[in-house]
Amino acid sequence: MNQGSETEIKLAVPSLAAARRKIRGLGFHKISPRHFETNALYDFLDARLRKARCLLRVRKAGREWVLTFKGAPAATQDYKSREEVETIVKEGGKLQAILSRLGLQQVFRYDKYRTIFAPPSTAKARKQALMTLDETPIGNYLELEGSEAWIDRTAARLGYRREDYITASYAALYRQHCEKTREAPSDMVFNSRRV
Repeated sequence: MNQGSETEIKLAVPSLAAARRKIRGLGFHKISPRHFETNALYDFLDARLRKARCLLRVRKAGREWVLTFKGAPAATQDYKSREEVETIVKEGGKLQAILSRLGLQQVFRYDKYRTIFAPPSTAKARKQALMTLDETPIGNYLELEGSEAWIDRTAARLGYRREDYITASYAALYRQHCEKTREAPSDMVFNSRRV
């Protein structure tokens, strides 16, 4: 079980090939190869988690299921910092049934292909900082998770500025995408599984 807080940002990636070259050039090591993830967000009928700016997520990545609770983000403009508690679950189907019996319902689902990288530093630093490359139905993003100083240094080395930082969730980015494209919002899933 992981319990603590996380500080993170997203960065829009215009070119996957260029991003991969930059990541390799900075000496990051792949610690989890590209894999498909499906994520389901749960809430009560009165939307109390969303209203409190909290999140309850069930993620399936390969054969692994992870239950995550995220608290309300701290009031910061440039970074998203919040409590995070997560645990691996053996039987995701039974977990979903339990959540349903407790009065929670799935309110949003989003898919992505994710590759996880660790920085070229000591083992201790690798546990404290991660970079993910996410391919989503609405575009590609890097997520940097670590200290604010590490995020700033790494983003600058990748060629990004502070004004490029994105603190919105994938659900919020999807809603913005639907408003821009005038699509009816649903779930953020691929039309067909990409390879």
